[in-house]
Amino acid sequence: MSLTIVIILVSIGLSWYAWQNPSLLDKWVFNPVRVSKYNEYYRFITSGFIHADVGHLIFNMFSLYFFGEAMEMFLQGYFGGNGTIYYLLLFLAGIVVSDIPTFLKHRNNSNYNSLGASGGVSALLFAFILLAPLQKVCLYFAICVPGFIFGGIYMAYSFYESRQNRGRINHDAHLYGALFGIVFMAFLLPESIPNFINQIASWRLW
Repeated sequence: MSLTIVIILVSIGLSWYAWQNPSLLDKWVFNPVRVSKYNEYYRFITSGFIHADVGHLIFNMFSLYFFGEAMEMFLQGYFGGNGTIYYLLLFLAGIVVSDIPTFLKHRNNSNYNSLGASGGVSALLFAFILLAPLQKVCLYFAICVPGFIFGGIYMAYSFYESRQNRGRINHDAHLYGALFGIVFMAFLLPESIPNFINQIASWRLW
């Protein structure tokens, strides 16, 4: 069983358990005020394994399955036993790092809460795009475009929505999780940058 599948099963189990126990959900969700006031830094991690509802969970787990499996196989194939460590670090650090801007932005807003694996999933997705920018990425299994185009649209949309400061979706987590995934992979595998540029240069629309 792959580590990706283990993470998915744990996320499903913890999300379901939290839905049945609202007090536990409240204890695990990411609330910047409680983190800073009561030093509940564990929320940076626990919030990444619980979700708001079934739709939120399914979307993140499908994304995690497709891109997580690909990244896990690549990292294990390239780095051997250390690949599993790098994969887990990419995912977990993506969750934590993506919430830091949210923490700074809402540290005085006691009503703000966020949850979900989006930061970690975005980190995996953009690490994948850096390695294979011409690989098609599909939105809702219907609209498929090369990864680098999808990535550009995704980043622009996340940046725009994060500035609007509306709705329940933490677009900052999407944006900074994506940036972290790029930086992490570029640091781990410096040749990924020139390879990315060369692949884009070779791309033809027709």
